Amino acid sequence: MTDSPDNGVNDVNEVSQSSTRVRFARISPRAYEHPVDRGAMATLRAVPGVSEVLKGAAGLFSERGERLMALASAIRVGENQYPKLDRLRNECAETLDLDVVPKLFVERNPVANAMTVGIDEPFIVLTTGLVEALDTESLRFVIGHEMGHVLSGHAVLRTLLMRLLHLQLTIAFLPAGALALRAVIAALREWFRKAELTCDRAGLLCAQDPAAALRTHVYLAGGTDLTQIDIPSFLQQAREYEEVDDIRDSIHKLRNVEGMSHPFAVVRAAQLQRWAASAEYRAILAGEYPRRDDDAPTSNLGDDMKSAAKSYKDSFNNSTDPLVKILNDVGGTLSNAAGKVFRGFGGNGGNGDTTAEQEPTPKS
Repeated sequence: MTDSPDNGVNDVNEVSQSSTRVRFARISPRAYEHPVDRGAMATLRAVPGVSEVLKGAAGLFSERGERLMALASAIRVGENQYPKLDRLRNECAETLDLDVVPKLFVERNPVANAMTVGIDEPFIVLTTGLVEALDTESLRFVIGHEMGHVLSGHAVLRTLLMRLLHLQLTIAFLPAGALALRAVIAALREWFRKAELTCDRAGLLCAQDPAAALRTHVYLAGGTDLTQIDIPSFLQQAREYEEVDDIRDSIHKLRNVEGMSHPFAVVRAAQLQRWAASAEYRAILAGEYPRRDDDAPTSNLGDDMKSAAKSYKDSFNNSTDPLVKILNDVGGTLSNAAGKVFRGFGGNGGNGDTTAEQEPTPKS
């Protein structure tokens, strides 16, 4: 999570909704994870020992140092320090039914920001810039977002990404190694952008208030006073971005997103609002979701990987982006051509006669 909104009406939603807010007993992060994030995390969970190896590579010593730094230089939230934040911290943990409530710190920094740090004992850090900017329910959304990182165990792969970025600087002079590493980093960044969408969903489940989430994203995009923002116009920006019709714009989109750790704020807002209006979100609110106690990583892996692949396929097939359409059409043409060659050279008795009706090759 990064920044959060100052809408000129702090604490506009001060009245607690805890009496009506749904608690998700033993909810599995698989219930709301973005399909791409779910596929990556399922792979990590399914391979024995991988998490332990990555934790070792992350350097637990540095994690202890970061925890000590927060203890020495920031305010630890509790009953007697930032009690409102402490209430939100505990309520978010209760909503997602976390086994351990992560510690929360507030650090002096004018830049509005939030982060989750650590693997063994993850903790959350909010900046004063964020705390001063947010109304109560938007704060709940952001803290819930960070709780989503904890529940999904994102810190393992995120820490690996940070280590690889550091390593990239040391081997940049080796072209072959640098190119291979860049590909791995690009894949991890793509995963992390989807992980941020996952955690926006976790934040929404904690707040159960799409408007509070939207205020956060409006601020990320530059809105400091909601009275000056027209929400339909704001969301229209996302549609215009997604529906560009010039291939030059498509290339710029690819270049711009390559180094990003987070999705763009306007697009991110639209994606979460669509999820808030979905049957999937309504089903979770109604208590229809997988439980952590029923998770069996190896048995879910195939379904999770198929779900990730379907997400990309649907995104390609439904996209109006001209570059995506070209790649989609070229991919489909090559697949069909390969199928004809295969049938002509023995794939169907060696005579090219397709007596049985062939399934059309899906575009990918």
